[in-house]
Order: sequence, then structure tokens, then C-alpha cells
Amino acid sequence: MFVNSDAVLASGALAALAAVLADESVGLVTASVRLGDRPDRVNAAGNPMHYLGYTWSGGMGDLASEHDVPREVTCVSGATFGVRREVWDQLGGFDDEYFAYGEDVDLSIRAWQAGHTVRFEPAAVSVHHYEFGRNPQKWFLLERGRLINMLTLFEPRTRRYVVPMLAVVEVGSLLVAARQGWAGSKVAAWRWLWDNREYLHERTARVEAARRRPDSEILPRLSAEVLPPPEFGLRVPRVANAVLKSYWTWASARLGAVSTSAGPTQAR
Repeated sequence: MFVNSDAVLASGALAALAAVLADESVGLVTASVRLGDRPDRVNAAGNPMHYLGYTWSGGMGDLASEHDVPREVTCVSGATFGVRREVWDQLGGFDDEYFAYGEDVDLSIRAWQAGHTVRFEPAAVSVHHYEFGRNPQKWFLLERGRLINMLTLFEPRTRRYVVPMLAVVEVGSLLVAARQGWAGSKVAAWRWLWDNREYLHERTARVEAARRRPDSEILPRLSAEVLPPPEFGLRVPRVANAVLKSYWTWASARLGAVSTSAGPTQAR
């Protein structure tokens, strides 16, 4: 079990997570993570992942009662989740290069690739004394982790379809970063990727070798729009999301994405 140092488990939370993991088809299970100052409200009820690697706290700010049904989710919240030991060993645990931000997404997607499922368990409550802070180091780590995921988790054919839109969005997000004062962090993340390109190549090969489930079965779980909750103070223009969604509809169809009953986990 993994629990953030600023999170407190409610009575019975560990037992609830363990009960889900008793099902051998389950690789990871995430808790109902609540806001510390409003424990009736969600901090994360499983996290979405956009096809360009952006992630956010699923359901943040919603009443917990709106997320009271166990279900499959795209990614766990690193604030509180459980994993079976044999799955942890099979996946090789966290990649040390991440340090922080993006490692829970990486572990979740690799669990899906290995043939496991990732689930949300509302009976496991974790109260997280959470604050969305922003500083240059955090922006650097967020961007670096996202781009490592983008460049190493997908199959080559998927990357060929995703990279053109990624390049466009990277230019646009650099302009946004310049206006908001963290362009240096974004450029530093790009520089890190270039300086560590041998690691990226090795990691891509390692991830592909361990794969048991193709991208076509995982891509439908990714979000077509970037929908961070209002609490993040970030807003993606409606027209930008429309373009992102249209592109993904086109690209995923050509990639042979197989529809799933679960679909992506949305913020709201």
C-alpha cells in the first residue's frame, strides 16, 4: 500500500483496498481520496490521462456521494493506492528517474499493458491535506514526467499519430508558460529529455518487451479533452479542446482503438 505522508486513512480503508486486490485480475486499486478541509468532497476518485499525457485529479471538488460505485479507472492517485506484491515485482515498481509527478500514471498504464485492471474503491477513504502549489521545480517535474510517459509508453505506431499534435501543443503551451512565468521550467524539461535520450530509448524498449496488451485496447481509456478541475486554476479554451477531441477521434479510429465499457475517467 502507498499512502502520502500528508494523507490519513479512515478506519477500514486498508481492508477495503486489500479486498479488491484479492481479485487476481486487479493490478492496482486507488482509494477515495478526500480533501482535508472538506472530507465530504473528493480530491481524487481515480485519475484521467489525456492522450498527450496530461493528468488531473478525477472528480476533484465533487461530493464523495457522487463517486460511490467501484469501477475501473485509467490511473490511480499516488496519494493512496494498493498493489499486489507480485504485480509490483512484475512491473519493476516505480522508475527512479521520475522522483515525483508522473510515476503513478506510468505505473498505472504499465499495469494495463501487462494485462491487469486498475480500479477505484470508494469504501477505502483517505483524507488528503492537499494544496495545489506551483513553483518552478514542480512545473519542471510535471512536464518532464508527462513527456517521459508520452515518449516511452506508447507503441511506435501510436506515437506517430500522437507526436504531430503533441508538437503543436508544446509550442502553444510554451507561450502560455512564458506568460505565466514558468517557461524556463518547460525548456529545462525539454533539455533533460535531450540529455537523457539514451535512457528514453532503453526505457521504451523495456516497456515494449513487457507489454501483454496492445495500445488498441488501452487508448479508449484516454481522455480526448483536457479537463482540469477549477480548483487547479487552469483552464483550457473550449476551442482548443474541440480541436484536441476531433484529432483524437480521427487518430484513434486509425489506430484501431477497441471500445471499452469503462471509457476514460473524467474530472466531472
